[in-house]
Amino acid sequence: MISKDRFATIVMTAVVWGLSGGIFGALFSGLYQILSTLGLSGWQPPVVAATAAAVTTTAFYSAMPVALTGAMAGVLASIGALILVGNDLGFPPMAAAGGITGVAAGGFYAWMAESGGRPLAEALTGLLAGLIAGGALAAMVTLTEQQVSTLVLAAGVVALVGTLFQVSDRWIVDHVAALLPGGLSAALVAGLIATLVASSIWVLGGTTAFALGGAASDAMGQVRQEIGPGFLGGLLGGAVTGLVLELVGFHLEDHS
Repeated sequence: MISKDRFATIVMTAVVWGLSGGIFGALFSGLYQILSTLGLSGWQPPVVAATAAAVTTTAFYSAMPVALTGAMAGVLASIGALILVGNDLGFPPMAAAGGITGVAAGGFYAWMAESGGRPLAEALTGLLAGLIAGGALAAMVTLTEQQVSTLVLAAGVVALVGTLFQVSDRWIVDHVAALLPGGLSAALVAGLIATLVASSIWVLGGTTAFALGGAASDAMGQVRQEIGPGFLGGLLGGAVTGLVLELVGFHLEDHS
């Protein structure tokens, strides 16, 4: 009979991995649609979208304090930029403002908390997992030549990235983290998260309604429509993958 502590661990695993997968799936589906709208085709949208989403989600999952620092910096930079410039602010300035603020906030956090190189090592491990998963996804879509729903794509890529990350984390991160300076590690990860947050605010906020024409606004509407199914697919894929990994011995409570 399963113990109370074991049951609580399994439930917590499903919740944490499900939420992480939902974030991943929403990012992946949104980026995939944006890249397709920009004219990229073939292997490029799935590989780039999976890699970017994997790096970001890995940072939140494995280095939460640094990621939250970057997220707060991205929000503050976006609000400040909109107040100073207004709704005509373009995408590159918004992303740059978030990134610069995030790097500064991450460096300050590393100085205050004496952060090591682990946050960047975790993000790099996520990058490797995203590249592999995105490549596998692109190959599958190319070979089958079938239109796959966003929900299924998100669930599949979340499951594959989560498995690759958890398997490789035990023997890659510790070796890489020892080689990375703590200040640079936290600053880069926080800057990445801040850039993503600022970019998301620009895409999902009211700036697009003022800065884009009719065709571009329709394209951004399509991006927003894909985020919901992507979140649901990632949620399901993450929860199921987390449960399977927990049951075969990759314990969430051992992850640091």
